[in-house]
Amino acid sequence: MYNGNVMAATSSVAIKHQLRSLPSRPGVYIFRNTEGQVIYIGKATKLRDRVRSYFGSPVSFENRTRRLVEQIADLEYIVTASAQEALILEATLVKKHQPFFNVRLKDDKHYPYLKIDLREKWPRVEITRRVQRDGARYFGPYASPGSVRTSLDLVKKLFPWRSCTKVITGRDPRPCLDYHINRCIGPCASLCSEEDYRHVIRQVILFLEGRTDEIVGDLRARMETAAEAQEYESAARFRDQIRAIEQTTEQQVMTIREFVDIDVFGLARNGEDAFVEVFFVRKTKVVGHDCFALEGSQDEDDQRILAAFLQQYYESATAVPRRILLPFPIVDQELIELWLSDRRGGRVHLTVPLRGNKRALVKRAEENAQEALKLAQLRQMSDRDKAEQALYQLHEQLNLPAPPHRIECYDISNIQGTAAVGSMVVFVDGRPRSEEYRRFRIKTVRGIDDFAMMQEVLKRRFKRAQERLNIHKREEGSSSSTPDASFGTLPNLVIVDGGKGQLSAALDAMRNLGVGDIPITGLAKRFEELYVKDVSEPILLPRSSQALFLVQRIRDEAHRFAVTYHRKVRHKAAMNSPLDAVPGVGPKRKKALLRKFGSLSRLREANVDDIAATPGFTKRLAEKVLAVI
Repeated sequence: MYNGNVMAATSSVAIKHQLRSLPSRPGVYIFRNTEGQVIYIGKATKLRDRVRSYFGSPVSFENRTRRLVEQIADLEYIVTASAQEALILEATLVKKHQPFFNVRLKDDKHYPYLKIDLREKWPRVEITRRVQRDGARYFGPYASPGSVRTSLDLVKKLFPWRSCTKVITGRDPRPCLDYHINRCIGPCASLCSEEDYRHVIRQVILFLEGRTDEIVGDLRARMETAAEAQEYESAARFRDQIRAIEQTTEQQVMTIREFVDIDVFGLARNGEDAFVEVFFVRKTKVVGHDCFALEGSQDEDDQRILAAFLQQYYESATAVPRRILLPFPIVDQELIELWLSDRRGGRVHLTVPLRGNKRALVKRAEENAQEALKLAQLRQMSDRDKAEQALYQLHEQLNLPAPPHRIECYDISNIQGTAAVGSMVVFVDGRPRSEEYRRFRIKTVRGIDDFAMMQEVLKRRFKRAQERLNIHKREEGSSSSTPDASFGTLPNLVIVDGGKGQLSAALDAMRNLGVGDIPITGLAKRFEELYVKDVSEPILLPRSSQALFLVQRIRDEAHRFAVTYHRKVRHKAAMNSPLDAVPGVGPKRKKALLRKFGSLSRLREANVDDIAATPGFTKRLAEKVLAVI
């Protein structure tokens, strides 16, 4: 890895050559910094003109663009067939790489959806984070797990679909409690037909699509039919269901007279924070709403922020309405309209209403976004105050030189010494810094010895810190094996999960590496006691103190991170096979052997000729297989 000056000089020369070769065609361009991280992704109708504009005189640049250009060390581009294709590719790549200088949906890894798999005989309504082309119906995306669970609870309350995961045979002697409280119609005990259950699922789908009028009309017809047949219990059940649906939709004020599907958007922002509220209008009624947080909006104008949001939102959305109402025009509006029309399979209109009910609806969306923004900022202030209070309490209780700016916590996870791993989590100013979390595969310790495992983890962590420090002292570095930069910053407090024993082991390791002056404490799980060096009695933080809540959260996060990695290592080990050690036998050949012989024991009983007759094998390779297994 080059140092900053060498990298900058090398990059500037490389970029000049790339600028000369840029095509005058539509496409997507990607900027990277000196560490190879993607920092910005943009689209262009003409790549040559758009990309070159970044490398002209910086006098006319806005602050955001100036900061971006200062960090560009490399660029690449992808040519597309059209500007519309570039628009789609840009949204996809932004979602994948989450570049710092792009406006992006906050925490947009995989937003939750509701899924109904109609291929199943007795479908359920489930929460999922992946939309697949599998024939199932998907509804979403929802802004948060809370939003999707609210919708799930509502459809469960209104419609009696089964929420159990059991295999339905119809032979159960009696149904569960859900049947008796009218939350299921009892397919497990053959208390309904498959057609009756399918009818319930169709009602759920209509409700999630916002077509409540159709549901109520159908239920009324069924209620009247049941009443005429003197099936009064069924008629009463339909009546109660109609009332519940009508009470749910009473809040959905009649706002638009057109019988058309509309999404309404409102934007609110303040500094680095931005929120977009969306109302879903279906057949004259607001059937739902959600609010999305954005990142990367600082120093960006509203038109670009909302345009970027629409690209990323509809790239994931399962449905596109005929009309979309906006508070103001956006950049690339015609291009986005064409793209959405292709996605919908019909004309989509992006409009900015100026008066009437539609304008009032946009105004209401903006007001809701503003409320979400205020609430988020109040929470941030509260969290910041609590974090400051916790750090100050730790400073006092542990007799630290100052409130700990950077806290690192370590944990070990193993089963009887097998698949042993360690974790390191980092909290800065009381908040998790997940990009600096690190995990360790235990290499030198055999058997059950958590103390030695903790020592190995700490030795490796602080040895890397010393290597990083030595490179800085030399003020030059041309080696590509430069240690991870996250290890270069020393913590103000180290927490190890455990009591006196873990603390003593950790102290020995840190003293041997010359970092024994870093404050360290052991957190014992049973009574949440903190052990510190040179003090025989543990420190008990007040049960309601913010300091205790913080160290518990940090310890739990280290434990979660360690256990997750341990499970991954253990699963990988369980999937290993003696065949993996045979040179020339890859996944396909291994699969062919197991398909033919069924198991390793049967394979061991086979002769060379039998194995050589397997597709992809020779007699020589068969001999290698028998020699290894």
